[in-house]
Amino acid sequence: GVIAGGSESSGNVNIIEYVTIATTGNATDFGDLTSTAVGVGGSGDGTRGVFAGGRSSGAAIDYITIATTGNGADFGDLIAVVQYLATVNDTTRAIFAGGWLSPNVLNRIEYITVQSTGNATDFGDLSAARVSAAGAGDTTRGLFGGGWDSAYSNPINNIDYITIQTAGNSTDFGDLTVTAAGPAAASNATRAVFAGGYVSARTNVIGYVTIATTGNATDFGDLTASRNNFAGTSGT
Repeated sequence: GVIAGGSESSGNVNIIEYVTIATTGNATDFGDLTSTAVGVGGSGDGTRGVFAGGRSSGAAIDYITIATTGNGADFGDLIAVVQYLATVNDTTRAIFAGGWLSPNVLNRIEYITVQSTGNATDFGDLSAARVSAAGAGDTTRGLFGGGWDSAYSNPINNIDYITIQTAGNSTDFGDLTVTAAGPAAASNATRAVFAGGYVSARTNVIGYVTIATTGNATDFGDLTASRNNFAGTSGT
């Protein structure tokens, strides 16, 4: 599992770190992004990882080979500069959705083919603009849950879905168990799990859906602490 970018007290960072998912323990240094980034969207295909957006200027996409430590390399660019976007992927495509392009919250969905390089292509639109949503999915569907609304002032609980290999607008899937901005998500081939987020305060709630079946999320349990604006990843 590879984690990139973010911010600390001294400012935004370009650090890439990794963990071995099957083994508990602290993260290890992997390398660096081509520039500092916060609110970056991470995705991949199991062999190559890609990190898109998150820059206050520039729309860069970086890529790495997950099994080989080293610095990120230039892949291409998003359609526009965007931060705090949501991502999903299947075995060939990475999808980037929503985000913030100051002063606007976006509803755009775009995609790349992970094993090529080049600029992102328009895919369609979310049902509504959202920023700081969480993405998860399987090899067929991508889900986008939660986030802030178009005014960047109210958290939302809606989940949208797409068919990753078919360009077009997203469709309503159902609702999260709580209204949440900045949740984290992870998935296997069956379930997508959404955790935490911000309502009127940070929450510790974890909910799950069955990816192939539309409907509202079901309670899964709780995080060890309430948190928002973090990230999730998983093995199968």
